[in-house]
Amino acid sequence: MEDTYEVIRKHKWKIILSFALAAFIIFAITLVIGLKDIINILSHANWYLIILNFLLEFAILLTWTLRWKLILKAVNVTSSFGNLFLMLTASIFGNNVTPGAAGGEPLRAYLLKEVEGTPFEIGLASATADRVFEFFPFVIISIFAAFLILTWNIPIWTRLIVFFLIILSLFFFVILLYAIWRKDVAQRVIISLAKSIYPIITRLVKSDLTFSDVADRIVYYINRFSHGFLQVVKNRKLLVLGFIISFIMWGFDMVRFYVCFMAVGVYPPVTPLIIIYTVGILISLAPLLPGSWGIREVTIVGLFAVVGVAGDIVISASLIDRLASYIAPTLVGAFAALYYGRRIRNSKKSVV
Repeated sequence: MEDTYEVIRKHKWKIILSFALAAFIIFAITLVIGLKDIINILSHANWYLIILNFLLEFAILLTWTLRWKLILKAVNVTSSFGNLFLMLTASIFGNNVTPGAAGGEPLRAYLLKEVEGTPFEIGLASATADRVFEFFPFVIISIFAAFLILTWNIPIWTRLIVFFLIILSLFFFVILLYAIWRKDVAQRVIISLAKSIYPIITRLVKSDLTFSDVADRIVYYINRFSHGFLQVVKNRKLLVLGFIISFIMWGFDMVRFYVCFMAVGVYPPVTPLIIIYTVGILISLAPLLPGSWGIREVTIVGLFAVVGVAGDIVISASLIDRLASYIAPTLVGAFAALYYGRRIRNSKKSVV
């Protein structure tokens, strides 16, 4: 969605400030835990395992692109694997620089529309279906984590917050599926919300659109979105493949996170690691700072302490993890977003 580009442009200083704040929080954490100890651990890290960490992240991105390509094929949209890979990384950049990860899926749909001519609502349906497939392993692991975390010897407030986050994410997942299945309900809710903000928007933006026109467009887009999404999930072959690919991706991700600890010479117990990593993903969804840098680290340091892993080890492994899973894809995605942004602007100029 072009709005994603505009949001980044208009709020670039806020985004830079949020990253600076996140960097300060991380630096403060390292000072509290022991900066010299963390530097010492990282200086003795196994570089072969760090490289393996990057290779596993690359494998995750390739597998993710394959899943999205299969979804698009189900709605008769064809595009080269390379193009989809770059669009995916651009959407990762959109997610990573916007707190709460809100910009990626609309950006994917927008790029598909401008580059491939795919209707925006179909592109958004494919991106949403892709996220739903990704969510299924997360749901299963989250339910498992929600019960196990309550048995741990941690403060009651930590248990309640983690349990609440898991339940809240499951609730929004169910609401999303219900809204897609019952599009009439989704239409009523969204039109009601649009009606409440329509007078404000008309004051801010000069437009000849009446609310009746807006309502008609909402109904049109919801119908197309719902049709595209259901066309995907009703494809049994795709449904099975999507589940399998999603679990493979989660397997790669868990192995990759474990490799981060191996790189610093520590082998934590597997089950707690899976639970803590799941909680870390939940924390990352909180719309506070990009990727919830600092907040996530504090949380996982506290949880790993329960299973006997020292804070300096956890921060060192987390920094290695962030380098491969966050910083590298964000940089690649930034170049991809700039490339497509320039390409789209040039094509529009040539048409004019």
